[in-house]
Amino acid sequence: MTDSIHVIGHVNPDTDSIAAAMGYAWLLRARDGANTIAARAGALNPQTAWVLKTLGLDAPVLLTDASPRFESVMRRLDTLAPDAQLGAAWTLASKTGGLAPVVNEDGKPYGLINGLSLFRYFSDVLGPRPGDTTVREMMSAPCKDAADTTVPKYAANAHIRDALNRILRGEHDDYWVVDENGRYLGIAHQRDALNPPRLKIILVDHNEPRQAIAALEEAELLEILDHHRLGNPHTHTPIRFTVDIVGSTSTLVTEQTAEAGLSMPPALAGTLLAGLLADTLIFTSPTCTPRDKAAGERLARWAFVGGSPLQGETLQSYGQKILSAGAGLSNRKPEEVVSTDIKPFEAGGFKFAVAQAEVTDLVQIGEHLAPLTSALDALRDKRGLDFAVLLITDVVRGTSRLLLTSSAPPVLNDLPYPPLPDGTRDAQGVVSRKKQLLPVVLGLLER
Repeated sequence: MTDSIHVIGHVNPDTDSIAAAMGYAWLLRARDGANTIAARAGALNPQTAWVLKTLGLDAPVLLTDASPRFESVMRRLDTLAPDAQLGAAWTLASKTGGLAPVVNEDGKPYGLINGLSLFRYFSDVLGPRPGDTTVREMMSAPCKDAADTTVPKYAANAHIRDALNRILRGEHDDYWVVDENGRYLGIAHQRDALNPPRLKIILVDHNEPRQAIAALEEAELLEILDHHRLGNPHTHTPIRFTVDIVGSTSTLVTEQTAEAGLSMPPALAGTLLAGLLADTLIFTSPTCTPRDKAAGERLARWAFVGGSPLQGETLQSYGQKILSAGAGLSNRKPEEVVSTDIKPFEAGGFKFAVAQAEVTDLVQIGEHLAPLTSALDALRDKRGLDFAVLLITDVVRGTSRLLLTSSAPPVLNDLPYPPLPDGTRDAQGVVSRKKQLLPVVLGLLER
């Protein structure tokens, strides 16, 4: 995987984040011949899960952090059984750089034969003064007699950084890499573990480190494709950085596809169209631009063709199904509502997060208000935030209600959204966290 490139969106991914990762990974393969893999930094939300199921597509691979793992530095060397003759180990070691892994019948490591273990074996057999024992006799002995059984084992998916102290203090230069059941997968050398290849990453739909996968600083960041405010990570070398004023990252991927003279497969086009329609609320959000509408028309032309899962759909009918799939409070636990679509921020010395949930009618807030408030407070405490905000958006009427934790700073009392008797705030006409709510909150915190 050292030459592969993971294209990945933000943590708590929404449909646009997943769609952009899938679409951009496809475009880079088709246009540039890149070895790209679409990835996701968290679980799918109900809306995205519905979209992928409808279109018959698999979810991108889950990648929660970019820290190198032992699987990235292992080599799967040939193996020998414990009862195999030592001569076979000698032959194998001559091909592998001096190593002969000895593995039990059940697939678990027995011991490793290397130069030192052979010397110790010969010393034990011959003693300080070699007698009449011949090389032929020694080479007929079983491998298990000359194997070092103290070689450390590391799980393939374990982070190398977590084992560095053990590696540096130990006396071994080579290690077993095993699966979750302790079975042999390969051998890792110390020199490779101390200088592992960096995971190559392209970020889409975000550029702030707090919203990215963990250990991003341990990866090689190649590119960013986004449509949000700047809060980009530090890089050691120049990278391609695209941040544009459109309603969704899916729009940017679609435009690049068209510029390359390509068209996406219908199912993939339907996925990007879902990301675009979700982010722009079927072109009604204030973040929507003429470019988004043009991209939507293009994606519809690619997606609504005969034989496609979306044959017969229109932009409006498909968009309504997408919004309905992600809307509602009754079908999810309060903890899921406040954490599924959430983004962290820092401003004015405060650490906070803004979550957003979509409904088809704000009336349903009443019966869920108490548990949502408790869940929002618990989320704030769990993540070590100063306060948290939940924007509950009516996607049918284009308006929202705002719920803040009790720890919100007094300066937020000046929010231009009137308080209601139930403790929420009436955010008339607000549907966009990015363009409408966040600038107001940041303006008050930073003044």
